[in-house]
Amino acid sequence: MTSLGILQIAIFFALILLTAKPLGAYMAKIFEGQRTFMHPLLRWMEVLTYKLVGVKEDVEQRWTQYTAALLSFSIFGFLLTYLLQRAQGMLPFNPQHFNAGNVPPDLAFNTAASFVTNTNWQAYSGESTMSYFVQMAGLAVQNFASAAAGIAIAIALIRGFARQEKKTIGNFWVDVTRATVYVLLPLSIIAGLLYASQGVVQNLQPYTEVTTVEGAKQIIAQGPVASQEAIKQLGTNGGGFFNANSAHPFENPTPLTNLLAMFLIFLIPGALTYTFGKMVGDTRQGWALFAAFSVMFLMGVFVCYHFEQAGNPTLGKLGIQTAATSGQSGGNMEGKETRFGIANSALFATVTTDASCGAVNAMHDSFTPMGGMVPLFNMMTGEVIFGGVGAGLYGILLYCILAVFIAGLMVGRTPEYLGKKIEQKEVKMAMLAVIATAFSVLVFSSLSSVITFPAHGYWNPQGPASANLNNSGPHGFGEILYAYTSATANNGSAFAGITVNTPWYDLTIGLAMWIGRFLFLIPLLAAAGSLAAKKKIPHTAGTFPTHGPLFVGLLVGTVIIVGALTFFPALSLGPIVEHYLMQGGKLFSMILLPCQAIWS
Repeated sequence: MTSLGILQIAIFFALILLTAKPLGAYMAKIFEGQRTFMHPLLRWMEVLTYKLVGVKEDVEQRWTQYTAALLSFSIFGFLLTYLLQRAQGMLPFNPQHFNAGNVPPDLAFNTAASFVTNTNWQAYSGESTMSYFVQMAGLAVQNFASAAAGIAIAIALIRGFARQEKKTIGNFWVDVTRATVYVLLPLSIIAGLLYASQGVVQNLQPYTEVTTVEGAKQIIAQGPVASQEAIKQLGTNGGGFFNANSAHPFENPTPLTNLLAMFLIFLIPGALTYTFGKMVGDTRQGWALFAAFSVMFLMGVFVCYHFEQAGNPTLGKLGIQTAATSGQSGGNMEGKETRFGIANSALFATVTTDASCGAVNAMHDSFTPMGGMVPLFNMMTGEVIFGGVGAGLYGILLYCILAVFIAGLMVGRTPEYLGKKIEQKEVKMAMLAVIATAFSVLVFSSLSSVITFPAHGYWNPQGPASANLNNSGPHGFGEILYAYTSATANNGSAFAGITVNTPWYDLTIGLAMWIGRFLFLIPLLAAAGSLAAKKKIPHTAGTFPTHGPLFVGLLVGTVIIVGALTFFPALSLGPIVEHYLMQGGKLFSMILLPCQAIWS
């Protein structure tokens, strides 16, 4: 690692730390219904939305009604996005004349599920598949909608801890409206203008055909990129306008836009921790969550940076210079943009998989085995290291329930968190969410590793699902594992190296997205309803403090241990095996080469 790389990481983290309190306090006022400096400008839009959709602002919902509203909102968004894709040939703003043939039913299902669940997994190349209208009215709109829904769920869970003896946890439609009007929309406008000022394109022109210096013809894709790029990062969506995503110069042209992208990804998740503290009446609780996020983030980024800067030892044995010097970056530059380098590539990979964003400025498939395992394990934690907008907060609160439950078992006391007794129902709901997501990752990965379809069958003309891999051995298995982990964690990034635009992968990855979103959310909303109905109990000398270093350590340990115990066997067959094979140790080769042969 270089001093300049460490400084860049420090500057990024300082920006997130500095903005957490002001934005968090602002959002606390928004969701508590208080007036802010943005109300004179935007209150009319909020009121108009309520009138158009028939929502009563002062009427709240039980957790069952809140969940029903979330599901109906998501199902409608899914159907709308699916139909827009299938009908794009008949819709305007389509200068490239894309039609339903570019988006067959299985791909349309996968893409609609992806954007509605805030996953933004892309089994297609945007510039050769989607019209401008679908990009704007379908995908960009869902970027706002899914992000706002995530924030709403987090706020509902906060109310569960903050309230006592209440049957309601807020109004889903009001929370989504306020998240969109007062948070996502103004920040996206500012970010979009900043992107455009740096050279990110924003137009509705047909693609441009140019003649290269060598005399060849080249098509330059363009479109309304800056507007989608802003909400893509701010809403931790991650779906790229172009196939190369944030490695494309029209999406991410300069080091400043690269920093802006990472800043936007962590901005709202970091601030929501302070919102949590304000709404529960103890900001120390919010800072404790921020500290837990920070510890896990810094651990991941420096592990990833270390292994990427160390590079491949095989090259060193060949006499190739692998250390950083004033003339070259050293390390592992495969799959990375030279304008960003190793430090910013490792940082971006860690940030985007911490925050369930999925945008990439480097190809994770080309990372070293240990460097690539960091983004993979980030997602296996349940995306609770800052996490997505809302998703990170409600995810870490799930682990808070488990952490205080474990602490209670250790000392023989009924666990408590924020004055609420954590009882059987809350623990069961938390475990249901953890088990459902682990089931999705491991079962779908296993099936896709071994299942074989009939020759020339519809599901996969190539026979076995694993035949779609460009790599065999542990790395090939890692590609499958990464795909289903990314889908279930609602992240959307990919190892690549695997052809996923087949009916089998489109269907199963789409199902994994639904499982990861709703079988995680619904148990938490049930827990929120249960907590809101409880009385708060007074603190005593035996109450376990949940705002100090001891709790932060327990929480971090719970997240890491649960993730490790659940996924270590799978990781052992993928990146861990690959790492030791790359090192070339005789003892490890004797043990691991048979594993490689099996997966080959």
